[in-house]
Amino acid sequence: MKETKALLLAAGLGTRLKPLTDIWPKCLMPIQDRPLLEYWLGILQKSDISSTLVNTHYLSECVEEFLEQPQFTGWVNSVYESELLGTAGTIRENVDFFQDSTMMLAHADNWTCCDFSDFLHYHHNQRPKGTVITMMTFICPNPSSCGIVELDGNDIVVGFHEKVDSPPGNRANAAVYLIEPEVVKWIENNPEITDFSTEVLPQFMGKISVWENKNVHRDIGTIKMLKEAQMDKCDNPPWTEGSSWQQGFLSNPIHQLIGG
Repeated sequence: MKETKALLLAAGLGTRLKPLTDIWPKCLMPIQDRPLLEYWLGILQKSDISSTLVNTHYLSECVEEFLEQPQFTGWVNSVYESELLGTAGTIRENVDFFQDSTMMLAHADNWTCCDFSDFLHYHHNQRPKGTVITMMTFICPNPSSCGIVELDGNDIVVGFHEKVDSPPGNRANAAVYLIEPEVVKWIENNPEITDFSTEVLPQFMGKISVWENKNVHRDIGTIKMLKEAQMDKCDNPPWTEGSSWQQGFLSNPIHQLIGG
């Protein structure tokens, strides 16, 4: 299988989660006493992702201290953005990291739990001929509140419907993608482009396949949704608890704020 590297977007401000994000970054919010970003990294390690880049900005020192744990040494790197570059801007700034590899792009402040190995297998072995992006989708219970994708008979995206009344279906964009080098090259050659979802995806209409996450995908951008995520069933990250960072995390007041 072609080498795949990951870019986890973890730099956001998490403004909808205030006051929680006044003291703690959204990407490290606890899900059943483990930080969200640790779940992402656990999924990637089990899926044979060769290396991972995490971008940081807001409360970056907290994220970078988390990434300094020994289990991430050698395969997880971070890159600090003094000013947010936008999703496409971050890709363009780090093209050398990905070179000719397939890139997995994900908003790591969303809560996702699924069979990533199958996601990768589909992209590398089963996606329709001519497609260069595989988009993870999920069934949205309230389609008018989500970005819904319109598909043709081959499960190729032919339209996007962003939070509209009566969209044509309930398959929503999970903002997790597997991307071939020609897409990265296009972003590199168009320096005015900053946003992946609104500026890059439309350029590749008809070349985007979809894979459905049938387990868990949840926007934890509000305190209500973050609390609901605590009840989701997902395998714990593969690393044993007990590090000094983990002990400090368990005593962090963020747990009481979420439970309150």
